Amino acid sequence: MSEVTTVSVVTPSGKGGADVELPGEIFAAKVNIPLMHQVVVAQEAAARQGTHATKTRGDVRGGGKKPYRQKGTGRARQGSLRAPQYAGGGIVHGPVPRSYAQRTPKKMKAAALHGALSDRTSHGRLVVVSAFVEGNEPSTKEALTVLRTAVGATGARLNRPVLVVVNADDTITQKSLRNIPRVKVLTSGQLNTYDVLACDHVVFTQAALAEFVARTGGELVTVDKPEAKPARATKPKAAAEDAEGAGEPAAMPAKAKAAAEDGEEPDAKPARAAKAKAAAEDGEEPGAKPAKATASRARKPAAAATEPADDADSDEARPAVKQRSSGTARKTASSGSGAAQKEEDDE
Repeated sequence: MSEVTTVSVVTPSGKGGADVELPGEIFAAKVNIPLMHQVVVAQEAAARQGTHATKTRGDVRGGGKKPYRQKGTGRARQGSLRAPQYAGGGIVHGPVPRSYAQRTPKKMKAAALHGALSDRTSHGRLVVVSAFVEGNEPSTKEALTVLRTAVGATGARLNRPVLVVVNADDTITQKSLRNIPRVKVLTSGQLNTYDVLACDHVVFTQAALAEFVARTGGELVTVDKPEAKPARATKPKAAAEDAEGAGEPAAMPAKAKAAAEDGEEPDAKPARAAKAKAAAEDGEEPGAKPAKATASRARKPAAAATEPADDADSDEARPAVKQRSSGTARKTASSGSGAAQKEEDDE
């Protein structure tokens, strides 16, 4: 299934019009550059008149008399002064009237035109206008304003060529745009590949586009734009501020409202604070957490008080730390113990 391209219709008033669905077989066709080149060359060749011609020696006036006698002069023999080698003589192998027309099948012409329109559509240079002039009188100023809006031109004059395709019966638009520089106006039946490629933008009137699509066997589909969405409702916050400004209380949440109807306090935190305060007045402990905190605080000073005594006892009971001796000290100690033992044996 071919793709469908949607284009917004530009109106003279500037307000958004309807959307038009362009058939994919025409405006989304394959762009065959060699085919378009062949068709353009054939079109330019067919535009040549082919009336060029030159005179041969038989067409040049004069030259009926022999310049000089045949023999005896020592020169080359000549029969006429209008021979090609003489000035003013005839032309050899010059151009003659002919036709340069090339035969191009209709399907090739249609495929090339569809490819050119598809190229302009893919680059966003195809525009549809509902009308250029509002009313029954031609107006070049109004038409130029609409045309600049359609093609996105910022200056007073158009910098690039524009092709405008109108309906054959739309004489008002033709008269309004025929004197504007860089604007070429064609009817839908005159649309061709060369003019599409020679112009940067292609602007259709809605009637001309419908006629062109109908000629190719299709049907133009117009899609109305959806209506604007209604304005959003006022936000709850803004409504509450308005209510406060008017002296009315703000709306309460459903849960708090139900609690208020049952006679309970709306918030749980104030109730807990009041409960803890009442318990403090009765002399009771407020809660489990304060009791734990008191116990932990009480244990810490006791532990701190017992630490010095434990240190004293540990100093008395702790044995002396032996220092590690070097290898020489070990040898001395061992030798000394051996000498003592020998003395004991002698005694």
